[in-house]
Amino acid sequence: MTSTTNIDFIYLSEPDMIAAGVTDMPACVDTMEDMFKLLHLGDYRMAGPNSDSHGAMITFPDESPFPTMPKPTADRRLMAMPAYLGGDFQTCGVKWYGSNIANREKGLPRSILMMTLSDIDTGAPLAYMSANLLSAYRTGAIPGVGARHLAREDARVIGLLGPGVMGKTSTAAFMAARPNIDTIKVKGRGQASLDSYIGWVKDTFPQITTIQVVDSIEELVRGSDIVSYCNSGEVGDPSTYPLVKREWLKPGAFLAMPASCSLDDAMSGPDVRKVMDSIGLYEAWYEEVPKPSHHVIPLVGMRYMDMIADGQMDKSELEDLGAIICGDTPARQNDDEIIVMSVGGMPVEDVAWATTVYRNAVEKGIGVKLNLWDEPALR
Repeated sequence: MTSTTNIDFIYLSEPDMIAAGVTDMPACVDTMEDMFKLLHLGDYRMAGPNSDSHGAMITFPDESPFPTMPKPTADRRLMAMPAYLGGDFQTCGVKWYGSNIANREKGLPRSILMMTLSDIDTGAPLAYMSANLLSAYRTGAIPGVGARHLAREDARVIGLLGPGVMGKTSTAAFMAARPNIDTIKVKGRGQASLDSYIGWVKDTFPQITTIQVVDSIEELVRGSDIVSYCNSGEVGDPSTYPLVKREWLKPGAFLAMPASCSLDDAMSGPDVRKVMDSIGLYEAWYEEVPKPSHHVIPLVGMRYMDMIADGQMDKSELEDLGAIICGDTPARQNDDEIIVMSVGGMPVEDVAWATTVYRNAVEKGIGVKLNLWDEPALR
């Protein structure tokens, strides 16, 4: 038996990631479903005391004696998101999340993300990869996994708030899950983003016969089989978050909500099923942030956590998507059920999709091989 101290890894640029399949949404939806099965079985670890934390974020004070310290502006995020995933993945990694809304003034995306994938035995790097597309596609895939199990099989109409990157990837995932969709109602804040989205839909999904730009959220929601809010905006006052009213929803509507959202009281009743991508994630968040938590994290799942803490809801009303995928909790049971799914995003999703893309890259010889060392200088 021979052994070597040499460590090589591969660097994957964004074009490399595309060549390795990072934008293959049907494959991403399948990968995320496999990840949820492991999540339900418990074959994973994330950060925090309950191993379910979203990650560790650097925060900045409103006022600092150091003039060069960054200000806590909108979407200012410097964050590490580590995770381990078992099963057939058997990898671990961390996504580094750098974000500043002012990036757009420089012609850059709001967020600039990188992913390090590591060997679980030695901790040695396997890959260092561009992660903007990785993150965007795994985020969009989760609503698609939900739609596969919770949307009506005959779903035809999407109602989408926010035609940006997350809106595009969520649309792609919905199309993978429910290919009979032929109509999209969309609302955005700017004409440029609407034009970009509409052009992308026409190029990518020619089976979409109707794209309707609407003026109000109510118009967007009414008559839609699948509703998703992919908007961005200020956080802090839930009364300013985009609203969903129970009376707007058609029977059988499925709502996948990866962005800020406020629900009216009727939406919180027992006749509306409340699915979480991972209950443990929201429990970890609730322990980590000031209360009420919905003021800090604008997802519908955090509103549920506040209601549980206030005695307005019982935790038993919450359902885990992983349990539904594994068959331990029923999927859609009839064509009239109203189902809301809160989408928070987890580091295990990054590890799952990063591992799949990395293995594709190795198989196809994509990427730049880099040497860490032949022999370590210190040991």
